[in-house]
Amino acid sequence: MALPPPLSHRLRSTFSPSVFLLPSTPRVPLAFLSSNGYFTGGRQSLRNPDKIYRRLDSCLVVPPPAGRRPVAIVKFLGGAFIGAAPELTYSYLMELLANEGFLIVSVPYGVTFDHTTVAREVYERFHSCLDRLVSSGVPDSNLTGSELCDLPLCSVGHSNGALLQMLVGSYFPEKIPKANAVISFNNKPASEAVPYFEQIGPITRQLMPLVEASPIYSMARTASGDVWKALLDSAGAFAQELDQEIMASLTKFVDQLPSVIGQVNEGISEFRPTPLENREFFKKSYRVPHTLLVKFNVDAIDESDVLEDILRPRTESFGGTLEKITLSGNHLTPCIQDVKWQVGYHYTPADALAQSLKSLSLNEIRVLARTIADWLKGRTTEMQS
Repeated sequence: MALPPPLSHRLRSTFSPSVFLLPSTPRVPLAFLSSNGYFTGGRQSLRNPDKIYRRLDSCLVVPPPAGRRPVAIVKFLGGAFIGAAPELTYSYLMELLANEGFLIVSVPYGVTFDHTTVAREVYERFHSCLDRLVSSGVPDSNLTGSELCDLPLCSVGHSNGALLQMLVGSYFPEKIPKANAVISFNNKPASEAVPYFEQIGPITRQLMPLVEASPIYSMARTASGDVWKALLDSAGAFAQELDQEIMASLTKFVDQLPSVIGQVNEGISEFRPTPLENREFFKKSYRVPHTLLVKFNVDAIDESDVLEDILRPRTESFGGTLEKITLSGNHLTPCIQDVKWQVGYHYTPADALAQSLKSLSLNEIRVLARTIADWLKGRTTEMQS
């Protein structure tokens, strides 16, 4: 998920179903990556009968449980690539936070080397959505605009989304969150994020005409619901009743690639702003009063410690607060889903192992959600007192 370092790590963090076919053996069901890096088998339904989100403009809104008034509004940004379809990649984390009483507004975005443009687009799209919420409320959840207009505004960002939340908190003097939870922050230069980056441009310039002419590429970009359904059926998934919005979300991943390749072809060799410029922005202009840095104990690309050193003097200069916490998990923990494992006719050691790994993964993301929720509630209480 994209995740945070720019590209290569983000590409590696983007998980997708995998199928393994062996000669003269039954087809193995879809395997999904768990937070500890292992693959878990079992069949995962991609049907969406109990969708937790509503679409509002270009955003996704996840309200608290019915009958519960929100304690705050949370702007949520996911990692690179996977942040384009948070309803697939972050649905469980958003659901957990909503169950804690937060109204989640997730802003999907596409990958680009221009972080400044993305940060501004995210800011504008979020506030456009927020204006509509305050005006019309969330009728499906019996929430009126008047109940939302005075709620505190907070933000949660993972990986590249954490970087964007930091940029928003540095670029804009008004309408910024009062509290910002920064998960797995990463701000590496392109040369470190993408090995041999200098060689990528010439190679892609030679290959792009072939890629664009490829019937596979064309099919992926124009795939209808029936095409996606056929592909998933062939992989062994229960896709007979796929939600149309899920199919649209799947295409978002494909649609990002031409833009990224095109930027490389144009000779772009670094993110804008550069990591050094980002650090200077944070040091001089970051304005969010309360910040929580969340890192995981197994995450080689996390730069929360560096960010802490930069932010400490800045937050102290305007009377803000800065906290850092280390949790069990890794860079993919926020993307863990509650996959429904179906045991076969006979309970096997593989079933036991898979269920144990699932329990460990789910515990990590639940602790993450509870930690963030408790911290945000503490900050919102301070704001309202």
